[in-house]
Amino acid sequence: MSIAAMGDRAGDTRLHGILMMLVACTFFTVLDAVAKTLSHTLPPLEVAWFRYLVHMLLLVGLLAPRPARLLPALRTRRLGLQVLRGTFLLGSTVFNFIALHHLQLAETTSINFAGPLVITALAGPMLGEWADRRRWMAVAAGFVGVMIVVQPGSGALAFEAVYSVAAMACNAVYVILTRRLAPTENSMGLLLYSAVVGTVLLTPAMPAVWVTPVDLTTWGLIVALGALGAIGHFFLIRGHAYAPASLLAPFGYSQIIGAIAAGYLVFNQLPHTSTILGSVVIVCSGLYILKREDVMRPRRRRA
Repeated sequence: MSIAAMGDRAGDTRLHGILMMLVACTFFTVLDAVAKTLSHTLPPLEVAWFRYLVHMLLLVGLLAPRPARLLPALRTRRLGLQVLRGTFLLGSTVFNFIALHHLQLAETTSINFAGPLVITALAGPMLGEWADRRRWMAVAAGFVGVMIVVQPGSGALAFEAVYSVAAMACNAVYVILTRRLAPTENSMGLLLYSAVVGTVLLTPAMPAVWVTPVDLTTWGLIVALGALGAIGHFFLIRGHAYAPASLLAPFGYSQIIGAIAAGYLVFNQLPHTSTILGSVVIVCSGLYILKREDVMRPRRRRA
């Protein structure tokens, strides 16, 4: 194979990864819109429980007829970390669904974009990946962007935004734990265990919060919620199999466009100027951290 042909093939592979990342972001945006819709008739804890229950049933239904795929997915060398990872993902989901009940889609999405900044801050103590001075400056700038979105002291957004910040922080720890598990664990197993942990941990709370869905539309949205989560994470994992995270991460920021569109089309909401300005600051900070990582990686290899 010629060098040119190899380059074309590598380019096609990266394009597949980018397209899968964009599809995943679309599914996650629709998932948030569905969750926000359901939160007006069902408690957020129940919405989160249905999200994991349907996710789990879909995966088990997919894998059960194929023992050759189910058994490797169930095997794990690090059960404790799997449970901890699933718990933080559950926390992220619950806090996000509570936030969605109160805030615009664009607001929760903007705050969630600060996740890479928290990951950069926590990667040192948890993974031994210490940030340099420039990346710490980008982290600080990113949190200024979060403050612009949250508007502490305004009284209009700050209190409800705490839930969204908590969701973002839980998701950051979940991503770091995923990094620790990914080299040794089956990718379908990671999907399955997160669904099982979420379902098991939320089930005891259901009698206290249960509200019976009243119509077929609500049940349809419930099924869609779990399917969107499962399929979105599938495309996210497949995207990372085709292209490196440093290439895909910037395309994740496209989700803000979908969030603004969904907020307007479904809920007749347009983002505040502060939300747009804060999003720009957060995105620029995240992109700088990614660029800085590309610069530092070859230096670490030579060291």
